[in-house]
Amino acid sequence: MELAQNQSAIILEESDDGEITVNIASPEINGLTGSLCRAIASKIMEDEAFQEELMKMLDNDEEE
Repeated sequence: MELAQNQSAIILEESDDGEITVNIASPEINGLTGSLCRAIASKIMEDEAFQEELMKMLDNDEEE
């Protein structure tokens, strides 16, 4: 995937044992989009309440 100078991406990878790895791709990691991706990635990895909220959202999607 090629990103333009004003784009950044959060890349989630699931291992065979279900572990999630969060990576960021950005040509300008300190720019606005790169900084936002870093903040979101940090929240995904470190904020247990946010992780639980995400899992509830997934559960709700599966129920529909």
